[in-house]
Amino acid sequence: MTALSLAMILAESARRHPDTVAVVDGGTRVTYAELWRQARGVAAGLRELGVRPGDPVALLAPNVVDFPRVYYGAAAAGAVLVPVHLLMTGDEAGYVLADSGARLLVCHTSQLEMGARAARRAGIPLVTVGPAVAGTDARRLEDVTGPLTPLPSYVTRQAEDTAVVLYTSGTTGVPKGALLTHLNLVMNATVNVFDANDARSSDVVLGCLPLFHSFGQTVAMNGTFRVGATLVLLARFTGEAALDLMVAERVNVFHGVPTMYVALLEAARDRDALPRLRLCISGGASLPLAVLERFNAAFDTAIFEGYGLSETSPTATTNQPHFGTRAGTIGHPVWGVEVEIARAELDDRIELLPAGEFGEIVIRGHNVFAGYLGRPEATAEALVDGWFRSGDLGRKDADGFITVVDRKKDMIIRGGFNVYPREVEEALARHPAVGQVAVIGVPDPVHGEEICAVVVPDPAGSGTPSEQELIDWSREHLGRHKYPRQVRYVDALPLGPSHKVLKRELRRTLGGS
Repeated sequence: MTALSLAMILAESARRHPDTVAVVDGGTRVTYAELWRQARGVAAGLRELGVRPGDPVALLAPNVVDFPRVYYGAAAAGAVLVPVHLLMTGDEAGYVLADSGARLLVCHTSQLEMGARAARRAGIPLVTVGPAVAGTDARRLEDVTGPLTPLPSYVTRQAEDTAVVLYTSGTTGVPKGALLTHLNLVMNATVNVFDANDARSSDVVLGCLPLFHSFGQTVAMNGTFRVGATLVLLARFTGEAALDLMVAERVNVFHGVPTMYVALLEAARDRDALPRLRLCISGGASLPLAVLERFNAAFDTAIFEGYGLSETSPTATTNQPHFGTRAGTIGHPVWGVEVEIARAELDDRIELLPAGEFGEIVIRGHNVFAGYLGRPEATAEALVDGWFRSGDLGRKDADGFITVVDRKKDMIIRGGFNVYPREVEEALARHPAVGQVAVIGVPDPVHGEEICAVVVPDPAGSGTPSEQELIDWSREHLGRHKYPRQVRYVDALPLGPSHKVLKRELRRTLGGS
């Protein structure tokens, strides 16, 4: 077995860049040497609390410096880190704590109400980090670590040991815990910054993606620390707040999901001073071409769109300088990873398709997870013939560029015809009155499913057309079986913890309309 630890990412940067500021959190600036010492202090505290190598430790914290302190502290202690989504209810979080077998919950005091309920439901102890809160009897982690000597280094772990358990969002049934190994996460952070993207140690990166989510955790935090750059944390994302912070801290690298790019565009309209962004990366969902083009023009930069899932650590593909970029695609596989197209209708085996054919995106390589915690049947369904079945539909062209067409489960079947919501969304996003749009299927007695466009009007538009006017416009730009027969205007689209649009919520609320 090969010794490897996720904690090495921080340990090595503390050795190579000790005086570089690793994290900016409001008025707090922490160097790599300081952050690694603090993380080893957390490791000593966790050991004092009874945590042993291999034990799961849950963390409930926003994007503040306590997150990386505890994240790398748990790794240094040899524990398995279980990040908890901030937007869960106490009962939902309690399920995650119980299902993961977490020994204890480390909870930031800003999340104490939900964290305390979750810990009670799971029957595990809770310790707090962050500002002191009156009226709570929970132990403070810093009180535990205070009299202790930090561990001299990290506890030895093996490359194939589980480092992090990431719970999927539970679009079908209850959330499942994806087991990510030290090798998965160290390699994914490494290839992101040294092979896929033009990352530099002089970069200043905005950390606005939730760190409990795979995109923010691997690409923003682990990737930034792997290259020895500076991460500027933003706990609550808005377009205005992000622009203010980026200008103030001279941020030149931005990672975000499409809804964040839309918010930045809206916030930039009335501003003279915009950040000088050298590198922008989009993932988490398909970025509408119209948004990409408007953002590149407004900020005088280029967005590199990529693709991944929690089960793939997450990065599987991205547009890369080495291969050139192609708007509307997710680029090429990252180093050491294969991404192909397979027959979607075959469940028991993988049959790869030639270039240009349409099918399910399948992935194999160092980034593919070790399976779902305690769910051998779900693991066997996802891992077939050595490939991970993504559940996404797409194609690969003759030049190797991959395009995601849609999620298998989001596909609409109207009157026997397959309709892919992303294609409809791309067309509607070009209408000047449309700010954001999500397309879903709703039950229909004649066609089985009908196409419904849920639209947030563009606040800078010259007026909002009637629902029928937008339907008529769509008919001119889409095939007869594709254009939406229903349009619903809303003030905002429902977003999950990672700022992705929750189509299941739209289907639940609009499915009967």
